[in-house]
Amino acid sequence: MGLQEHLDDWNPEPARDEGLVAGEPVAALSAVLDQPVVARAGDRLPPLWHWLQLLEWPPNEALGPDGHPRHGPFLPPVPDRRRMFAGGRVRFDGALEIGAPVHRTSEVAACTVKEGGSGELAFVTVRSTWRQHGHDRVVEDIDYVYRSGDEGPRTFAVPTDTPGSDGRPWLLTPDTSPVTLFRFSALTANTHRIHYDLPYARDVEGYPGLVVHGPLLVLLMLEAVRRGDPRPVAEVRFRLRRPVFSGMPVLVRGGPDDDGGAALTVASAADDRHATADVRFHA
Repeated sequence: MGLQEHLDDWNPEPARDEGLVAGEPVAALSAVLDQPVVARAGDRLPPLWHWLQLLEWPPNEALGPDGHPRHGPFLPPVPDRRRMFAGGRVRFDGALEIGAPVHRTSEVAACTVKEGGSGELAFVTVRSTWRQHGHDRVVEDIDYVYRSGDEGPRTFAVPTDTPGSDGRPWLLTPDTSPVTLFRFSALTANTHRIHYDLPYARDVEGYPGLVVHGPLLVLLMLEAVRRGDPRPVAEVRFRLRRPVFSGMPVLVRGGPDDDGGAALTVASAADDRHATADVRFHA
């Protein structure tokens, strides 16, 4: 049975939740990134730090052997499901305020099946709208890619040399140590074992090491922007292309582009585009 047949009758209802924008996870991520803590009521979240808010914590019995939830409102009914965080587009119409109520509505915006180099892939886009004080503040479309079963043996380049700056003015050297990956998993309620369980990542999933979270790479690219340009971010479009592994020397490189925005990459000595981001600013 092809993936499309599993998805023909899949049409999940929108999900709605609400809560307060909490300052504690903001302070915690600031510590992980060795940045000054800014987490007082009324302060505004940096771009993409809303990913620390309104998290879901399913019971342990609801998790699969890989640590990922077996079921969820936007997890497609694909057998032996493997998920990848592939990319997205996020629009900021105003930063979320710490200590204030926030409402989120999420829905499946698109679901398509495509043929990849190693078989069929299901592309699912989840759209979430974050509202605060009666206005849409953040609207995001996040793309996930799902495959069914094991894709077979894989090989990955794991360079040990440090990449160069490539002449870019904004540079950030990520800490991809197991401690950082563990702390980020906890801060984002990410229970997938590839990020903190080395024997599982290596012996079951076939990776050469712990996998650095895709969202962490994107957040780090936006951190380079935040530290290099004072203008408020209006939109970011990002894509994850190649995995980064714990301890692998990588560098976030970026700077202004020719259209008044900014372009960034996560680069290693073997690949200068593990992840990419294009940023636009408010006038």
